[in-house]
Amino acid sequence: MDELRLKLAVQKSGRLTDPSLDILFRCGLKLSRGKDQLMGYGENMPLDVLFVRDDDIPDLVQEDVCDLGLVGLNVLEEKRLELRERGQAARFQQIRTLDFGRCRLSLAVPEGVSFEGSSSLRGKRIATTYPFLLQRYLRERDISADIVTLSGAVEIAPRLGRADLICDLVSTGSTLQANHLREVETVMESHAVIIRTPLTLPPEKDEWVERLMMRIDGVQQVKESKYIMLHAPRSALPEIRRLLPGSESPTIIPLEGSTEKVAIHAVCRENVFWETLESLKKAGASALLVLPVEKMLA
Repeated sequence: MDELRLKLAVQKSGRLTDPSLDILFRCGLKLSRGKDQLMGYGENMPLDVLFVRDDDIPDLVQEDVCDLGLVGLNVLEEKRLELRERGQAARFQQIRTLDFGRCRLSLAVPEGVSFEGSSSLRGKRIATTYPFLLQRYLRERDISADIVTLSGAVEIAPRLGRADLICDLVSTGSTLQANHLREVETVMESHAVIIRTPLTLPPEKDEWVERLMMRIDGVQQVKESKYIMLHAPRSALPEIRRLLPGSESPTIIPLEGSTEKVAIHAVCRENVFWETLESLKKAGASALLVLPVEKMLA
């Protein structure tokens, strides 16, 4: 029954689209979707994915059109502040922080323009698509400036004479460089989050929300993790344990026909670099094997 299927809103097109779908696929979801369709059907899970504008996601969730939403924290906080300005309370609930979509909302000035801290903003025109976040930043510092709200192409506002500087999302900084802008101060750090409807869900839906969150936790736990196997002399065990990056107690297995050497298996929660393997070998390890970890439940 359709009413027992979860609806998850994700960004239709943008920096969160591909990583959002990737984490869902890694959670086991098989999604049936035509090229231009705005909804994907979960073939093996009662989960449908709606592809929408990112700034529509908080409203779709708090109005119970969708049960879940995957959105950037910058969009979520902008909507929260907008609702507060209108005297309304945000009704969506943030339930997970995700380890992708990291960026920052930053102030940037044209190259050659001096900037000596936030006091330099007084009386300036600042172009942004995040007026409420920028307003909060200015208010906290008791700064009066003119906020120029644009729907896009913020980075060209100074060249068009519409603003003195901008407040926009920055990831690599390449867009700023291409437009001869220099990042000078961070307004907020952002990353992807999952939000849910404020309403109580039927038990069947609620169970699938918990299962999906558990799978996401399992995927995120092993993002940089590796499973490492090696042989080593028993006398080298203390040094081997010390060298294994981010590992809990490794599994020690006796080797058939040998009283001096053992097999060591460990999940390393940090990346395993060549330098690490070289150090392990120098400490006496042999037959080293490093494997990726796809998923793990604690």
